[in-house]
Amino acid sequence: MIILIIRKFVNSYSEVLTISWKEGMTMTFGEKVKEARILKNLSQTELAAITGISERSLYTYEQLDTIPRKNNLKKLADALNVSVSYLVDNEESDTQKNIENEEFIDQVKDKFGYKGAKEARDVIDRAGALFAGGDLDDDAKEIFMQSLMQVYISSKKEASEKFSRKKKTKPPIDDSVL
Repeated sequence: MIILIIRKFVNSYSEVLTISWKEGMTMTFGEKVKEARILKNLSQTELAAITGISERSLYTYEQLDTIPRKNNLKKLADALNVSVSYLVDNEESDTQKNIENEEFIDQVKDKFGYKGAKEARDVIDRAGALFAGGDLDDDAKEIFMQSLMQVYISSKKEASEKFSRKKKTKPPIDDSVL
């Protein structure tokens, strides 16, 4: 029998859930949603009210291991303070895995739309490939990724200002002609 050890940590921003288990153990999407919900002391009814997802849908996610659409997946992750990556990867045990990248992509989507978000996701994926098999520690990787995100946003803003259509202003009407 495998015993699930659950610990709660609180940081200055929000509650962070750490769920750890024995090496090789996996949890399904439904199990992760249920465990995170229970750790936050929420009933399905309360989680439904927070997310706007029906109780029936939450039940199917938890019991039948149905994976929701992207928008509901994001709502669940936000409400449970876990990353989408954690929820959808059965072998992932880090509840905060890629959460900063997900937040960055959401910000880009808000500012530059779906196309900008897709480009940002591609940049992050390609940059992540640079670290494959490398000896860089996690702090150095984090600094690199933060810098990359800042450069991306500033480049998008600069391009937007430079290449967006300029509003044409009509010349003022000369009252003396009338």
